[in-house]
Amino acid sequence: MTKKEERELKKQQKLEAELLRLEGMTVYEKEYAAHGLICGIDEVGRGPLAGPVVAGAVILPPDCRILYLNDSKKLTERRRELLYDEIMEKAVAVGIGVVSQEMIDEINILQATYEAMRQAVGKLSVRPDVLLNDAVTIPGLLQEQIPIIKGDAKSLSIAAASVVAKVTRDRMMEALDEKYPAYHFASNKGYGSAAHMAALREYGPCPLHRRTFIRNICGEQSS
Repeated sequence: MTKKEERELKKQQKLEAELLRLEGMTVYEKEYAAHGLICGIDEVGRGPLAGPVVAGAVILPPDCRILYLNDSKKLTERRRELLYDEIMEKAVAVGIGVVSQEMIDEINILQATYEAMRQAVGKLSVRPDVLLNDAVTIPGLLQEQIPIIKGDAKSLSIAAASVVAKVTRDRMMEALDEKYPAYHFASNKGYGSAAHMAALREYGPCPLHRRTFIRNICGEQSS
């Protein structure tokens, strides 16, 4: 076998392994296929000190396979961007929900997450019949809901929602970095990096900060 043939063989084996992995992420989609349109739901931004929480809701076509789609946390930024474009191109419908830092402070992060998810479902152009959720059951929705622990690594639909939510929120935080450059939001996305924590201690919070998250860091400055 020539080196070229070896390379082609390895490439083919890698592709087959990836297709097998993707097939393993369709267990829930297959199980609930007879129930109607299936929508994956996930959120990004429950943990940061600043910025909104964002939820994605994605309905993929039956038998859709998007190579390398996975939990957004396991992907590089470049891969997420490429997958985002492919998801937006191939999806039957995509909905995005955004709840601000002010609302997070008002109703708490869990309730804000639920609200972002309800918004995302409400913005879909078609009504789903089954919701595959990453770990939670969302109050106030009439559809059948299937909460799946670590669902973004077990369901293609949830993984797609994870990528859409992550890319959307990252782009928002990168844009907001221009308004609040001292906090380095473009690189930390609102999470507590060393540079972000140092800026908080030096300058106090900006309007993007979640006051309920940073009281112990900034003391009276955050009140």
